[in-house]
Amino acid sequence: MSREMIKHLLATVARILFRVTVRGTMPPPQGRLLVIANHESFLDGLLLGLFLPLDPVFVVHTTVAENRWFRWILSLVDTLAVDPTSPMAMKKVVRLIEAGRPVVIFPEGRITTTGSLMKTYDGPAFVAARTGATILPVKIDGAARTYFSRMGGRFPRRFFPRLSLTIHPTTRIPMPEAPTARERRRKAGEAMRRIMQEMIFASRPEATLFEALLDAASIHGYGRRRVEDLKQQEYSYRDLIKMALALGRLVERETVDGENVGLLLPNLAPTLGLVFGLPAFGRTAAMLNYTAGTDAMQAACTAARVRTVLTSRAFVAQARLEDKLAALEGVRTLYLEDLRETLTLADKLWLMLLALPFPRAFTRIGSAEAPAVILFTSGSEGKPKGVVLSHRALLANIAQIRAVVDFSVDDKVLNALPLFHSFGLTAGGLLPLLSGSSVFLYPSPLHYRVIPELAYDRCCSVLLGTSTFLGNYAKHAHPYDFHRLRYVIAGAEKLAEPVRELWFDKFGIRIFEGYGATETAPVMAVNTPMAFRRGTVGQLLPGMKAQLLPVPGIDAGGLLHVTGPNLMSGYLKADRPGVLQPPSSEVGEGWYETGDVVAFDEDGFVRIVGRVKRFAKVAGEMVSLEVVEKLAAAASPAAQHAASTQPDAAKGEALVLFTTDKGLGREALVAAAKAQGAAELAVPRKIVVLDALPLLGTGKIDYVGLKQLAETA
Repeated sequence: MSREMIKHLLATVARILFRVTVRGTMPPPQGRLLVIANHESFLDGLLLGLFLPLDPVFVVHTTVAENRWFRWILSLVDTLAVDPTSPMAMKKVVRLIEAGRPVVIFPEGRITTTGSLMKTYDGPAFVAARTGATILPVKIDGAARTYFSRMGGRFPRRFFPRLSLTIHPTTRIPMPEAPTARERRRKAGEAMRRIMQEMIFASRPEATLFEALLDAASIHGYGRRRVEDLKQQEYSYRDLIKMALALGRLVERETVDGENVGLLLPNLAPTLGLVFGLPAFGRTAAMLNYTAGTDAMQAACTAARVRTVLTSRAFVAQARLEDKLAALEGVRTLYLEDLRETLTLADKLWLMLLALPFPRAFTRIGSAEAPAVILFTSGSEGKPKGVVLSHRALLANIAQIRAVVDFSVDDKVLNALPLFHSFGLTAGGLLPLLSGSSVFLYPSPLHYRVIPELAYDRCCSVLLGTSTFLGNYAKHAHPYDFHRLRYVIAGAEKLAEPVRELWFDKFGIRIFEGYGATETAPVMAVNTPMAFRRGTVGQLLPGMKAQLLPVPGIDAGGLLHVTGPNLMSGYLKADRPGVLQPPSSEVGEGWYETGDVVAFDEDGFVRIVGRVKRFAKVAGEMVSLEVVEKLAAAASPAAQHAASTQPDAAKGEALVLFTTDKGLGREALVAAAKAQGAAELAVPRKIVVLDALPLLGTGKIDYVGLKQLAETA
């Protein structure tokens, strides 16, 4: 039997057993073509050979080529056996491409053991740069769930899962400019890694939150327990879907189609159930900040036209929210305890016999562009604004994070950040569930002694927090409490150097600092094990574009404007209630001005210079308040510090430093400035001692409150 007949027979069998689908369009014939793909299983090369309309040469690892079990399969295609760690081996690949033969190579060099992208070798990238070859990325999906993969542990595997190949648009890697060949190889390798990450992200399916939950349950198992909260009860995917369907149906009766329903609830499983369930019934969850003042909460309800607030009697009593709820105008309060009493026998039969077996048929799946949640800014620069995030934005941000960080089914996330905060909702709530990881929801990030004990007791491997929270956890934790953590991710505020050093010295853990905004759902950049640079917030996530516009008086960096699929649909503001105001900036429509001055280094790492509104003009010079805080941290690492300004008739503005260190004086700050090479202009003359810095409910420092204190200091 000829090679082509065997390949045709195998392709037919694969289509029947694995329901293989091929998406995308092949490019026109290229003179020099390099096909790259992620490596999920031993089936990958066979799939590419059977379903790509090419006759390429497959570059295979020497150990695979020498394995007698693979020799027959490899005989169906042309192969070149190389050792990917050997620079000399790539010369053979260069000659093949220059001769006009298409070449297929796996830049990872090995099959993934995490389910995510592994290390990419520099060799294939340098080949592409040297030959000027056209790169054709192909994403393989589903093969990791077969028994031909190298996934172990609790990763879900089946005999015949659905497989797909996604062909992406072609690209190239130009030869990098660098003084040495080694550096050129490294830069080419970095470019290849980014192409692979962009490919993985771009292959995400279009879906809604509820559809994504159903898909995750289908992959990982409906009975797999994935959510635990303070009630010490573990909830499976089936439990969460049941909760979403039941609560969504009950709330549907009490509200109108398209209504924004306020959620005033802590970090509990029913809160997540409502986040998934409300959009499935044509409602949008407006996540209210219960730590905000009455005026801020009223402004949020007004901006989003929230007429119904869903809460719990037990929570209201425990958090002492009775007065806040009573003061809200034009809002009806609906209690979960009362809702549950309205659940009838007919509802239970509908749930068990119809909705659970056929959830897509008995919900309103809707469009991925429809609003999924409304989050509210902290109001640090005025009244809170409603940020409308679509299903597309939230799921795109989750896909972006998963393209660069290897969350797995063996991970357990400890999330004490409130779900009304974008970091807590996306990274701490939705991401673990939709990735197959477990999550422990804790209602308050302020319990500094309890949270380290929970991390130890629940064997958590991922912890999210702000710099302030992480610093306090470290102070109160036993050195062994965090022994299982492999990811500690800081966001929402700048990571203080003393906090970074304390975690490394006490626990041996490197904190990965990220950067984001509610308007970008929220993550824009993050440091990862594969791309880490101290003093930065990492590289921009796949799919994001950025532009820097100059700021008068600030030489380093520029004002950051961003766009991408994770960008919000728009704002809801109290001055125009219910009117969606799409994102726009000086760059154009569909762009968002972050308000941050940043700088990019040559490898694309983002360094935050400061917020535009956190610069003071002292004697005609622009002084970053973050630099002032860095000086204070260097002079007194164990204390907390925050800088603000007050009017000054002679200099325009004067610096005011708030600190918890009673012994901190100007002499120590001057010495720190000299040691760091900072201008003496950045040393404040006025120092105000506080017992503790005021914090917002999200963990950020309350700079509005400090500004008011500074003006009266």
